Order: sequence, then structure tokens, then C-alpha cells
Amino acid sequence: MSLHRILLSVWTLLIGACLFATQGLAQPAASADDVLSTYLAEVAPADLVPGADAYGPIRDDAPVAPVLQGDTLLGYAFITSDFVGTTGYSGKPIHTMVAVSPEAKVLGVQLVKHSEPIVLIGIPEAKMKAVAEGYVGLDLVAEAEAGGSAHELNIISGATVTVMVIDDSIVRAGLKVARILGLGGLAGEEAGAPPRQINPEAMATGDWNTLLGDGTIRALRLTTGEVNEAFAALGDPRSDARALTDPPDTTFIDMQATLVSVPGIGKPVLGDAAFANLDGWLEEGDQAVLIAGQGIYSFKGSGYVRGGIFDRIQLIQDDISVRFRDRQHRRSAIALTGAPNFTEVDLFKIPADSGFDPAKPFRVQLLVHRDVAAIEKLFTTFDLSYALPESYLLAPPPAPVAETPVEVAPDLDESAAQAALWKRIWDAKTPQVITLLVLLTVLTAAFFFQEFLTRSERAVYWFRMSFLTVVLVVLGWMWNAQLSVVNIMALANSLATGFSWQAFLLDPLTFILWFAVAAALIFWGRGAYCGWLCPFGALQELTNQIGRRLGIPQFTLPWGLHERLWPIKYMIFLGLFGVSLASLEQAEHLAEVEPFKTAIVLKFVRAWPFVVYAAGLLMAGLFVERFYCRYLCPLGAGLAIPARIRMFDWLKRYKECGNPCQTCANECFVQAIHPTGEINPNECLNCMHCQVLYHSHSKCPVVIKRDKRRASISANSAPDLKPRDGLANHPNLKVKGEGV
Repeated sequence: MSLHRILLSVWTLLIGACLFATQGLAQPAASADDVLSTYLAEVAPADLVPGADAYGPIRDDAPVAPVLQGDTLLGYAFITSDFVGTTGYSGKPIHTMVAVSPEAKVLGVQLVKHSEPIVLIGIPEAKMKAVAEGYVGLDLVAEAEAGGSAHELNIISGATVTVMVIDDSIVRAGLKVARILGLGGLAGEEAGAPPRQINPEAMATGDWNTLLGDGTIRALRLTTGEVNEAFAALGDPRSDARALTDPPDTTFIDMQATLVSVPGIGKPVLGDAAFANLDGWLEEGDQAVLIAGQGIYSFKGSGYVRGGIFDRIQLIQDDISVRFRDRQHRRSAIALTGAPNFTEVDLFKIPADSGFDPAKPFRVQLLVHRDVAAIEKLFTTFDLSYALPESYLLAPPPAPVAETPVEVAPDLDESAAQAALWKRIWDAKTPQVITLLVLLTVLTAAFFFQEFLTRSERAVYWFRMSFLTVVLVVLGWMWNAQLSVVNIMALANSLATGFSWQAFLLDPLTFILWFAVAAALIFWGRGAYCGWLCPFGALQELTNQIGRRLGIPQFTLPWGLHERLWPIKYMIFLGLFGVSLASLEQAEHLAEVEPFKTAIVLKFVRAWPFVVYAAGLLMAGLFVERFYCRYLCPLGAGLAIPARIRMFDWLKRYKECGNPCQTCANECFVQAIHPTGEINPNECLNCMHCQVLYHSHSKCPVVIKRDKRRASISANSAPDLKPRDGLANHPNLKVKGEGV
């Protein structure tokens, strides 16, 4: 049996063993009290809250423990993962211990348990502690009023996803605890109370003013005098010089809103035809609010034209905030009689996964700014409060009484909140996603049309060098889109312990790259990623090209030694995979055999042993091109094994390749071509150089021989210009050097 078949079989067996072993040895999930008890024993009270000396007993109604100083209650401690989803990119929860005061302010934060690779072996501990300490003093009451957006997010380069998950979990878990305990005056809905339902029979009657009077439509009216007073209250003297000069009773804005996704409101306000179109625009669970305005200030502004987001308004309900983007917006018209002559009438979609409840009160917050310097502005906000009148709601049904405990379905609000988190991340990285998709499209086109591209050696060389430069600088150093063998181990672990898309959607670029790699394995094998999309691979090749220009000698290993060094990377991969079956965290530490985090993610800003190791591999690559890729890379090995399923063979060969011709084998820069002429797909990086040689009129013996044969045929078929017998004396025929 060939080596690749043995490796493929071992790889498959290991995946199966992972699934079987993890499922068979899985223990029941620890209760929230057990989790909290564990970390209460590990974290000293004073380390969580300065001055504290003890924890009280865990409460019966929630996994929360009092934090005490003698007999004085300082606050309450809890673990965020007990209340909200905290799954990070590793696929495992990030456990953060938080203490909250009776006034609903954060007293302390400790990152107590996580499996995030970038934090485990990349980001200095001091940076993560600084991020955690930054939440001390966070006012959860203000967060509740602002929909969880009253603070600034302190992002650490290279750990964006991890920091966003930690931030989201601290705020949402803190609000849940504050509401459960009634801290800071916050209180949630009555436990067990079923949500209110919309009355499908209710129908608004009357004109616009009638609906404005009964609360179906709500209004926010501001005059220029009121706006000037609001800015004066900010206490910045610069705003006085920029005060509005219109008469104080001038209408600054008259903004009115209503929930048109409620049929009893939408049909009379929009008209039957427009409401039917609205119903087709909204997906199941979506809601829509109509906002109309007039006055000297626009609630839409013009920023959405450039950035695609309406930055002057946002919808807030409890700790949910919804900012509208251009794709959630439609212009509209009002069919109801008596409506004012609004200059702006617009519909905004509220996505179902935002967690918005149309039966609960909400507010539309209007942001107003004033320029006070060349590039500095002051901001203040005004709220349009809205609540559906009782006539549009059904009376709440009595809560069912369960005679015996029943298994509760997962919290849908929590699922929606987690979905909102990864969607927020994708929205923030939209330019990066578009750029990556463009790169993948260009590379795919190059592969599909390589028959034409490889006819020019110069075109292939500069296309490759340019593409690798973009991959290194943009995907690698700027955006940290470097795949790792840790991703493969995390995927296998996720499949064994309960797969969830949530963990993989948190990093858009990595998610897209893995899907691209999966498709490329079918078409071209591992070379599509390793040869073109790997930032560290690009760094090796570019530095080698610079070294060649500087005259650094290149060494070609003897074929026998080279062939015996191939299996090392497979051994490393299988070893790491085996360790991951017992301990994923230990395997992640051992995966430091990859220099990716040092050279790409952290850009060599790291402890000297890591820098020396990465620099040593690059130095070796100056003399033996792609040294690390050839012999040590476990990621390349992990991709090469399943790449045997590829369905197409794009690389053309002649029957003379290998016998007698050795041109391609000698010029392949990773020695992926056997002396007998076969291309080893496990080692091939799809650089296209062998295809350039395939078409070369100066290097390929087959092409040279063909060119000579064609030239010979062309010469033999040329017209004979010597005069024939009987034509020498023809009056119109002259032969050079002879008479007529």
C-alpha cells in the first residue's frame, strides 16, 4: 500500500477515534453552581475586588455569590458563561469572573478559563489583564439605557474576536444578574410570565391625528431653542459660538414613528398594496418601523450613502440596540389622511435575530451633533419613546403550571444574541470580506485559465510575486488571516463534542478561507492554499527571491534525503492530532512548532526564543526554498491527506517527462516532481512553473523539437524560385545573377 493511502487511512481512523472516545468518555455537564464554586476556590476575593476578604454562600435563585469585607456586602460575583453564551474562536467557552456592586457597577473582572489559541500562546498576559481591568467602573444601568453601547471597546490587535466575545459576555451577563437581583434599580420581567402577543383583529381607525392622539403614532418635536439649551447643558463653551441662529421656536425636527409591521397599523398607514409589498420584504420574525420627519435637521443625514449605516438613529429596547444599514431601509409614502407634509418618510427593517419584541416598549434615539472645531464635534441625544397601545395586544394567557419538572428548551433570546454578535463582527469587517473574495476570485480565474497564463513566463512570475505580496502584507500582517493546524484540531474537537457554527463564524476571514480551502482540495489539492494563500509561505518565498537577487546560493537536497524528509511533517501532524484527543489545550501549546503567530500575527514582537525559531526557519528558507513548508509544516500535512480526494488533474505532462527529460524535475523549487516525471500532489504547491516549462520554446525539449520540425516543414514547403526548363528565356522572368 502506498504511503499516501496509509496516511489517509490513519487520518480517517483518528477522526473516528476522536468522535468515539470523546462521546464515550463525556461526563455530564457541570452545573452552574459547580462552575462558580470551582472558580471561587481559585480566585481570592481580594484579587477580584480590592479590599474583599471572603465570599458568601452561593444563592439559591441564581449562581451568584456575595463578595464580602467582614460583614459588609461589597457586591456579587458570578461567571459570565453561567448566564450567556461565551463561545470563543476555539469553540469552547471563555469563563470570566465578574463582580457587580449593589448599584450595578462592575467592581472587578478576572479572565479565569479559556482555550483561545491567540491568548494562550500569542498575546501577553499583561494586555489581557489590562483589558479586563478596563471594565471596572462600568455602569450597567447606563448600558441598559444605551442598549449595551455606552462604553468604548478596547480591541487588542490579533485578538479581536476574543475581546469582542469577552466584552459581549460581561455586558449581557452583568445586565442579567443586575435584573435578577434588582441591582441599581434594574428589574426584569416577572419570572415565568409569557410574552405578550399581537392581536391580529385589532385595526387602527381615524386619520393621522387620531392615531397620534391614541398612541399608535408617537412623536418627538424639538425646536432650535430646545436644542441650543441641550448643548449649553453639556458645559462646553465652544458650543455657544456654534449655536443655531434661527428663531427659538423654529422646528428643528418633528420626527414621528409607528410600528407598521403590525397589520392593524401597517394597512391603514401604508395602504393595502404597500403593506403587501412590506410583507414580501420582511422575513419571518422581522419587524418594521416607519419613521417620518420634517424640519431643518434630517434623522437620516447623508452618512449612510458613504458608509451604508444610519448613524443618527438607533432603536433601543432593554439591552438590545439596532443600528439600521442601507439594506434594511426603504423609502415609503403615507396613505393615511391627515398626515403632515413630511420631507422624509422611511421604513426600517428590524431583523428577527436582534431579539426585538414588538409587544414591549422601545425607543428611537436621535443623535444630534454640533461642530465645535475643525475635526471635533459635540453630541447629544433625544429619545422618541414608543409602546403599542393595549388595544393591539392580546391579554396575556395564564402561565402554565408544570406538575413535574420539564426540560427547558434553549433560550431563544440567547441564541439571537450570539447570532447578533457574529453578524456585528461580519458587518465591521465587510471591506476585508470583499477584498478576500476578490483575491479568491482572481486566483480561481488564474487556475482555470492557466493554459493561457502560463504561455508567458514573465506574466506568471510577476503575477505570483504580486499576489504573494498582497497575501503577506494584507491578509497576513494587516488582517492576521493565517490558518493554523489548531483550526483543524478545533474542528475535530467541535465535531466530537457538539458542532456549532457560532465558533467558526466569529472570524469572517478564517471562515471564508476554510471554505475556499475545502473547495480547492477537490479541484487542485493543498497547493491552492499552501502555494498562494498562506502568509507565512508567501514570506518564505519572497525572502528567498530577495536572497537570490543578493546572490545567496541555493541548495538542492539529494533526492533520497529529500524523499525521506517528507514524512516529518506528517508525523508532527499526527502527533499533534493524537495529543488533541486527550487535551486540546496541550496540543495548542505544542502547535507552537508553527511559526505563524510569531512571524505573521505578532510580527516578531514576542519573546526571543520564538523570534529566533521563526527567524531560523526563514534563514533556512534562504538556502532551501520553502524549507519549512517542505519538511515541517503540520498544516500542510493535514491538508495534503484529505487532498487525495481531488477530482481533477490540471497539470499537463508529456510522455517524455522524466524519461529522458529532467528539466521540470530540476527546476521545481520544492522538488515535488519525481525523477521519473510524476508530480507528487501531496508536495506540489501549484506554482505553475512546470506549466510554464511545458509551453517553453527555449527549455522544453519536446517543444523545441516540435518547433524545429515545424520550421523544417515550413522550409520544405516554400515555393521554388529557380527557373524551370523552357522558361529561362521568358520575357517577364528575371533571375538574380543571371541573364534574361
